[in-house]
Amino acid sequence: MDNNAIIHTSGLTKYYGKQRGMVDISLDVRQGEVFGYLGPNGAGKTTTIRTLLNLIQPTRGIATIFGMDIQQKGLEVRRHTGYLPGELKLYDNLTGAEMLHYLGYLRGGVDWAHVEDLATRLDCDLLPPIRSLSHGNRQKIGLIQAFMNTPDLLILDEPTIGLDPLMQQEFYRLISETKAQGRTVFLSSHIMPEVERVCDRVAIIREGRLVTVEDIDNLKARSIRRLEIHFAGPVSQEQFTEISGVKDVSVHDSVLTCTVVGELDALVKAASQARVVNIISHEPSLEEIFLDYYSEEESIAE
Repeated sequence: MDNNAIIHTSGLTKYYGKQRGMVDISLDVRQGEVFGYLGPNGAGKTTTIRTLLNLIQPTRGIATIFGMDIQQKGLEVRRHTGYLPGELKLYDNLTGAEMLHYLGYLRGGVDWAHVEDLATRLDCDLLPPIRSLSHGNRQKIGLIQAFMNTPDLLILDEPTIGLDPLMQQEFYRLISETKAQGRTVFLSSHIMPEVERVCDRVAIIREGRLVTVEDIDNLKARSIRRLEIHFAGPVSQEQFTEISGVKDVSVHDSVLTCTVVGELDALVKAASQARVVNIISHEPSLEEIFLDYYSEEESIAE
């Protein structure tokens, strides 16, 4: 267990009868980091979150938050946690302001000036009844209630669903400010660019099981990159085809294109035997990495 872990799980498992929720989830989320929990719908992300918050009981395994056992100290854990559920339910007969006042009362009070500041930043009108709000505006109410008590831990399940691009950018700024204050964010998403933009580390979950937990930069460094090397004159394709980790080699009009797995050192040394005019690296997106991991798992299964 990481001594700086805000969230710690070991073998955390949940079955619904014979149906799999998640299986043997073991991970640590460190204080002050933005941790992405990435997977397609149905992979087990929401089940993990609901188990962490002690909203459902695990079949087996352990989980602690702030060093407290979630089953023994669930209420105390939730006092210090802001939570946005993936399927947000609000009281339709209340206004946004009334809903937030009520939730603030349940939490022992809230700084209303902070609530109004969040509403301004998210362009959220708190006066209309919730039943009249669009999905995006309901999501804004959900985000405000998660952030309004400046919790030590934010657990956000698909937080930007329904938000327009401008509000997504404001959400990213809120996440950045939260991290800068030393608070922790556990963010579940299936939106790759979102996770790539805001997260320090990411766990990939597939069919209820962890595929990997990695720093995003390390994940990218080990993945496939596409390169274009422009030479001043003709080069032989054969001198590059035997280099370890270099694949899909093609030379056309003094331009070498290839894919590289891992380090570039051997390829760069081979290229330096000729005059190099330009090198263009097409870095993989997190989505490409994610799909690579899934295809690898499927190949193993076959």
